[in-house]
Amino acid sequence: MIEKVLIANRGEIALRILRACRELGTKTVAVHSEADRELKHVLLADESVCIGPAQSRDSYLHTPAIISAAEVTDTVAIHPGYGFLSENADFAERVERSGFIFIGPKPETIRLMGDKVSAIKAMQQSGVPCVPGSDGPLDDNKKRTLELGREIGYPVIIKAAGGGGGRGMRVVHSEATLLNAISLTQAEAAAAFDNATVYMEKYLENPRHIEFQLLADQYGNAIHLGERDCSMQRRHQKVLEEAPAPEITDAQRHEIGERCVEACRSIGYRGAGTFEFLFQDGRFYFIEMNTRVQVEHPVTEMVTGIDIVKEQILVAAGEKLRYRQEDIAMHGHAIECRINAENSETFIPSPGQIREFHAPGGPGIRMETHIYSGYRVPPYYDSMIGKLIAHGENRSAAISRMRNALRETVIEGIDTNIDLQRQLLLDATFQAGGANIHYLEKKLGM
Repeated sequence: MIEKVLIANRGEIALRILRACRELGTKTVAVHSEADRELKHVLLADESVCIGPAQSRDSYLHTPAIISAAEVTDTVAIHPGYGFLSENADFAERVERSGFIFIGPKPETIRLMGDKVSAIKAMQQSGVPCVPGSDGPLDDNKKRTLELGREIGYPVIIKAAGGGGGRGMRVVHSEATLLNAISLTQAEAAAAFDNATVYMEKYLENPRHIEFQLLADQYGNAIHLGERDCSMQRRHQKVLEEAPAPEITDAQRHEIGERCVEACRSIGYRGAGTFEFLFQDGRFYFIEMNTRVQVEHPVTEMVTGIDIVKEQILVAAGEKLRYRQEDIAMHGHAIECRINAENSETFIPSPGQIREFHAPGGPGIRMETHIYSGYRVPPYYDSMIGKLIAHGENRSAAISRMRNALRETVIEGIDTNIDLQRQLLLDATFQAGGANIHYLEKKLGM
């Protein structure tokens, strides 16, 4: 077993990792910025190290500071959580070259799946269905590019190979604007990701966002833990997630899940990972793989009973997966609402001191958060301050429990998006299930 883990992250995911380590009997090191001295996991960790000023680039994104903290605390492994350096292949490589265990995939796997073009090629070779597209980067041959647009059929979408989080994408509705759109996306990609490579895909106009959770070890064993529906989005950012996905059949789950398992084996994947798909007209289309733990992993944990973070750590320690595919069964339904420190109507971030915090309770309720009464939410980081998860015997029971939990949640002193989540839980289209990724923005009039 790994004796000591450095948690290279902050907020609720850092606390989640700390709790998993505690259950495994593993000591923890919390690294933090100057603005995060009062974070709950920093106060609870066995050791803590300040790694720089509040700005992420000088602390949580500063590889030398993190490696130095691992060295001075005699750390064995580093867990990156999500965001920050979690999908940075150079960071993973630096961690391993420095003699530490990286709790995640191998650096070469992160590079393979981090580049959208190479990821699509790898998935095509593994039999995972992909969106019709250019099957590779677009070059300077304008005639061929225009022919591709006609073959694929408009509308199309231009995507940055190194993009993510909804950035580096542009929808094109006609041939007249295609070449200019490509040039603009290339320029934006070069500035944002230091990689000007772009590719073209068919733009699906009414898809849902369905993702499959995978676990794999270094010995070629891999399993899937079913799917999540993450279609409730605003500006490509998820607002609410649920598992299992409404209207996905057992046959569809088995077919796509097994293809994802085979893909993991073919690329030598290690750890927790998520295959993201667009789902439209009964068909799945691969869009990308996230080579880390997801924000929304708790809904899968609630319906399967599998602790994904603990499995990450055990696999990184060299252990074989403790489960086979036949061991995995989904029980009931789970919903997660992301709780953000932002205004429910304007979405303007709302940092500041929390005067009072009361977490909800009751059967099937789980609150993942790092906040507490008196905690001051800093203005330097993502506005998410927690995740509220409700589990019930079926979807309607989970919705009912979530509505009650949102009523019970008290966060005073700052604005939150709890009112928006309450409205969403009452929405007839959401209650019916199966809404597409554009629904929430249309509802909000965006």
